Amino acid sequence: MTLRPIVPDWNVAAGVRALVTTRAGGVSGGAHASLNLGLRCGDAMDAVLENRRRLGRLLPGRPVWLRQVHGCGVLRAAATPGFAEPEADASVTTLPGTVCAVLVADCMPVFLADEQGEAVGVAHAGWRGLCAGVIEATVAAFPCTAERLVAWLGPAIGPRVYEVGDEVRAAFVSKDAAAAGAFLPTRPGHWLADLYALARRRLSSCGVSRVSGGTFCTYSEPERFYSFRRDRVTGRMAALAWLE
Repeated sequence: MTLRPIVPDWNVAAGVRALVTTRAGGVSGGAHASLNLGLRCGDAMDAVLENRRRLGRLLPGRPVWLRQVHGCGVLRAAATPGFAEPEADASVTTLPGTVCAVLVADCMPVFLADEQGEAVGVAHAGWRGLCAGVIEATVAAFPCTAERLVAWLGPAIGPRVYEVGDEVRAAFVSKDAAAAGAFLPTRPGHWLADLYALARRRLSSCGVSRVSGGTFCTYSEPERFYSFRRDRVTGRMAALAWLE
């Protein structure tokens, strides 16, 4: 089985590269089958390392992996990553060959690139990080104005299945009353949340107007995507971005 990554369909400079892995093309078994890239989700270490080795064939160098905490920390990625994983939920780089990376399995990867191909980054945006401001922090880490940025929203849990409680809706609405439009009531105390719509609102508020993607649902395609909400015990996909 070969790797079947998704390449963002966005209007960026020729030197910008990005991809999101699917679950195809690896050696992991059971609930983690097959291209699990996460070291902390219960899979065998040797399987994850082999999966990462296979992924490496598509990349110019070893990814700068992060210790993600559902926050809004942003790493300015170095040219030669160490083996330690910095605590952050996004990374940005201006250095060719440096691969920014986040792991996802329902949370949304948000790709950003400077229109002139001078900087690129990717953020891990679950509801907590999104609400806390990970998109705003990532935009601010770029060495250009937000108006020069282009964004692409990668595979995440979709708005038809992502049910959340009152506290999630309240957290967003307390910061932006119009965010209420991204929630639909289901049963008492519960709502369907549209992460893509929420991300678009946050990007727009930062000044990023060129946004594409947001058409996937990790929960609804079990053969293609990992989903923590669907399976609980599962693997992780990688969202990666770099400059040539």
